[in-house]
Amino acid sequence: MAQPLVKKDDDLDDEAEYSPFLGIEKGAVLQDARVFNDPQLDPRRCSQVITKLLYLLNQGETFTKVEATEVFFAVTKLFQSRDLGLRRMVYLMIKEISPSADEVIIVTSSLMKDMNSKTDMYRANAIRVLCRITDGTLLTQIERYLKQAIVDKNPVVASAALVSGIHLLQTNPEIVKRWSNEVQEAVQSRAALVQFHALALLHQIRQNDRLAVSKLVTTLTKGSVRSPLAQCLLIRYTNQVICESTGNAQTGERPFYDYLESCLRHKSEMVIFEAARAITELNGVTSRELTPAITVLQLFLSSSKPVLRFAAVRTLNKVAMTHPMAVTNCNIDMESLISDQNRSIATLAITTLLKTGNESSVDRLMKQITNFMSDIADEFKIVVVEAIRSLCLKFPLKYRALMNFLSNILREEGGFEYKKAIVDSVVILIRDIPDAKESGLLHLCEFIEDCEFTYLSTQILHFLGIEGPKTSDPSKYIRYIYNRVHLENSTVRASAVSTLAKFGAAVESLKPRIFVLLRRCLFDSDDEVRDRATLYLNMLGADGTIVETGEDANGFLFGSLDIPLVNLETSLKNYVPSDEPFDISSVPREVKVQSLAEKKASSKKPSGLDAPPAGPTATVNAYERILSSISEFSSFGKLFKSSAPVELTEAGTEYAVNVVKHIFDRHLVFQYNCTNTIQEQLLENITVIADSSEAEDFAEVASKPLRSLPYDSPGQTFLAFEKPEGVPAVGKFSNVLRFIVKEVDPSTGEAEDDGVEDEYQLEDLEVVTGDYMQKVGVSNFRNAWEHMDPDSERVDEYGLGPRESLVEAVNAVINLLGMQPCEGTEVVPSNSRSHTCLLSGVFIGNVRVLVRLSFGIDGQKEVAMKLGVRSDDESISDAIHEIVASG
Repeated sequence: MAQPLVKKDDDLDDEAEYSPFLGIEKGAVLQDARVFNDPQLDPRRCSQVITKLLYLLNQGETFTKVEATEVFFAVTKLFQSRDLGLRRMVYLMIKEISPSADEVIIVTSSLMKDMNSKTDMYRANAIRVLCRITDGTLLTQIERYLKQAIVDKNPVVASAALVSGIHLLQTNPEIVKRWSNEVQEAVQSRAALVQFHALALLHQIRQNDRLAVSKLVTTLTKGSVRSPLAQCLLIRYTNQVICESTGNAQTGERPFYDYLESCLRHKSEMVIFEAARAITELNGVTSRELTPAITVLQLFLSSSKPVLRFAAVRTLNKVAMTHPMAVTNCNIDMESLISDQNRSIATLAITTLLKTGNESSVDRLMKQITNFMSDIADEFKIVVVEAIRSLCLKFPLKYRALMNFLSNILREEGGFEYKKAIVDSVVILIRDIPDAKESGLLHLCEFIEDCEFTYLSTQILHFLGIEGPKTSDPSKYIRYIYNRVHLENSTVRASAVSTLAKFGAAVESLKPRIFVLLRRCLFDSDDEVRDRATLYLNMLGADGTIVETGEDANGFLFGSLDIPLVNLETSLKNYVPSDEPFDISSVPREVKVQSLAEKKASSKKPSGLDAPPAGPTATVNAYERILSSISEFSSFGKLFKSSAPVELTEAGTEYAVNVVKHIFDRHLVFQYNCTNTIQEQLLENITVIADSSEAEDFAEVASKPLRSLPYDSPGQTFLAFEKPEGVPAVGKFSNVLRFIVKEVDPSTGEAEDDGVEDEYQLEDLEVVTGDYMQKVGVSNFRNAWEHMDPDSERVDEYGLGPRESLVEAVNAVINLLGMQPCEGTEVVPSNSRSHTCLLSGVFIGNVRVLVRLSFGIDGQKEVAMKLGVRSDDESISDAIHEIVASG
């Protein structure tokens, strides 16, 4: 008998053969299910067959309607067995197979009989199954039994009824809400689980009534909850009430804080931790409030239980992000956790120490970290690297030790994300700590000697080309750069050629040596490398005469490209078949709007590293550059805001036009983005005629027509209006697109010489007060609100009418005001009947504005809103109310 046992232990490849469910087939199991019909039932065999059926269901095996019905009817025959174990399997099977409405009636009588049985195990399971498979009609018939079960003396039965109520609340909330009295009685139960489930159900019944939740917390915090599980729930509900309340403005005290503090002295560890975590997560928590929670967490750090150590250090890690000084007392205890067998605990301990450590402890920490870095996974290493970067910026004088540590781990094995995190950290330290530049660049040079990631090599070479020439001895980097030309792939070689050229352009003494190296690159096997070398040799003086590099060459090598790449690509494609020399000055510098083809493909957006760095700041800067380059608008001053594009045509029409509103202090510029969607037409001399008869405060002062608009090639035309200085003038403009249309020969692509004047009616455009509001967030809304002059506050209430949900109402008001939501308050919790949203912004004239919105929705889905506004100017507070009143 010993031989097979040894064989099983040694042969790991055959481990799967010892699974009791190996090779189970649905057909065979359904065949075995006929055992349910035997006159003399074998409970053990029946239980084994049900186990196999449950296994198939949980593995995702699907049963046809006929198969499920046959199994269900066969299982119902097992109710005649008195075997307790088999009966439990029957309950499980009925729950999992989810019979249809017409089949449920078959087992209803048996389940109701079990629900009134003297056997408590039958009663509890029958309640769970009935509530799982029943509908609203049957539920009203058994409601009386469920109410009795909630207050049953047996805790198993009571818990079953309460848990069933939690599930039923999702489908039949009206019925469950009628059980409030019984549930409240169950909350006073001595059984731990009953009290826990009763409190959870009672809170869910009242969750949409903030006052009822507050009363519930007030009642229970007086000491009637004995179950540790229920106590943890109560702490969470208490924390929720504290966050939603404003507190005592005069004394600064929070309601229920004393209760949370008293829970820190509870005999149950889970309650103590829950209370400590709740205190650390309070909004605007002070050092005085944090102290007792930190003390308790410090004791947990030396616990023999890994879960307590992990929970404590994880919570302290979060606290260290906002209150690092409050955690410093725990540093000695956390240092002992660096050698903890659990690597997650060790990583959290190290990153917390790096956030809270002082300058004198840096060297000691570095030695401890070095010993354990090789034992953790890359995702943990990235966290450590980011913490070290923050520490170095905090203590710049310690850059040598920290930079050496980063360079050492850079040479070790690791994945792309880990190496990228280290390189990014070194680059940031070089930029922010001048003394670290030379050593940091050398570390990066040594890394690219053996770097397996093309992306990182090119990024480092680019950075080296910018920063290297500014060092005291730029020549020492040339060797590392030129090595890449011989030893790397074509992408890295091309990047190395560009970096060499940057050194030649910036350091005149190196130019002869750079020429020699670039000429060697002319014989490279890759055309991109050869082309770059040729270009840079001609730009820097390829005839060998040493001349000072001109501004054009420096601008090309070191300056940013002020031409949209898409426009450059289009111009180059047009240049390839022609005989004319390419002139880069002919490339349009206007911002290219999305073409029709791009709009169709916009659903496939890139993500991750391939995604372009989009953002409102970048868009505004691009608009500002375009407008300042147009002579007619260059005197308008600083651009205050650019709106999102507003469509003036419907989709699928002959011409697609949208407009961007650019707001200046005394001017308003309309940028009309036009696209010609007819392939057989060329449009010339395109202008927009805007009628401002319904916008009396505006006077047209300048325009810039668009010379030509080929098929599917976006272009812009501009109109400028003068308005009163600093005043949020409003009005409506009617727009007509006017142009000369020329027919295009599809075979040659050439347009006829003669054209016909034509015009196209566009949608009206409105300028509203919200256009003068800029989205600017604040980090601490409460603090900013309190520092605003209370005399500037304007409060009023509004009815927003029927809405589908609070989410729709909140989004509508945010879009109307054009302000920035703060602290994540734009997210409305599901099933919430009330919500508070905080907004901030800057009105034209650099007037700061803060808005506090309180929403409520009733049973008829009517939404009411209370609007409070504070600003630097009382008239602006009134203007915000006018926007809402008219919107």
